[in-house]
Amino acid sequence: MFPKLFSLGDFFLPSYGALVATGVLAGLMVTTRLARRRGMDTEKITNLVLYVVFAGMIGAKLAMFLFDWEYYSRRPEEIFTLATLQAAGVFQGGLVLAVIVAWWYVRREKLPFLPVADVFAPGLALGHAIGRLGCFAAGCCYGAYCERPWAVRYTNPDAATISGTPLGVPLHPTQLYEAAAELVLFAILYRMAARAPRPGTLIGLYLTVYSAVRFLVEFVRHHEQSLQGGLSLTQWMSLGFALAGAVWLWRGVRVPATTTQGQG
Repeated sequence: MFPKLFSLGDFFLPSYGALVATGVLAGLMVTTRLARRRGMDTEKITNLVLYVVFAGMIGAKLAMFLFDWEYYSRRPEEIFTLATLQAAGVFQGGLVLAVIVAWWYVRREKLPFLPVADVFAPGLALGHAIGRLGCFAAGCCYGAYCERPWAVRYTNPDAATISGTPLGVPLHPTQLYEAAAELVLFAILYRMAARAPRPGTLIGLYLTVYSAVRFLVEFVRHHEQSLQGGLSLTQWMSLGFALAGAVWLWRGVRVPATTTQGQG
């Protein structure tokens, strides 16, 4: 595809970085708009977005090193390469650290955790969808061998050099699978947000649906992770997030609004 948006001598602007930045800005716009509708302090919400973004980036990279430790322990020089810098990392790892940092921040600022998480959910889905398009452009997070009509073949040598993508091989477009699912999920969550559902409903739905999608995509995605109990570590984490999301979703749907409104 197009790992380099444009080049000038030895300098180039990576498509992945540009689309991730676009996703962050789009998610920030959606989140602050919803926060304003709910009467929240948009400055605090904007600060929280920045904290969460940085925590997510760090957590995703750390999880990538941990999950693929067998690979990186044999090739420690790969940790400091451009390919590693460009890699998206493990989203669930980033989500874990982002949730921890968000919980700390909302406690410090005395914000209600679940209502704040709900205004984040649509923006998170949109930003992640755009970021996955960046993965597709760069060739990272590519799928396994695919014989379906919609298989994609990477032919750009930069994809192989930067991300290690196999060239000329039909692959599952796993990045597009996730991007499409996230865009549909964003549309649903944003529409639901207009009706101001009970706290926990939006973030619960996001975690449940996205985790189910990621669990399934892992079966057709190429990665170096060893399997534990027949599943990748990412799939086990997806099951954990799906369970947490289901609990929050059930709580938001079943518990009366008078007992959930404003609680964290």
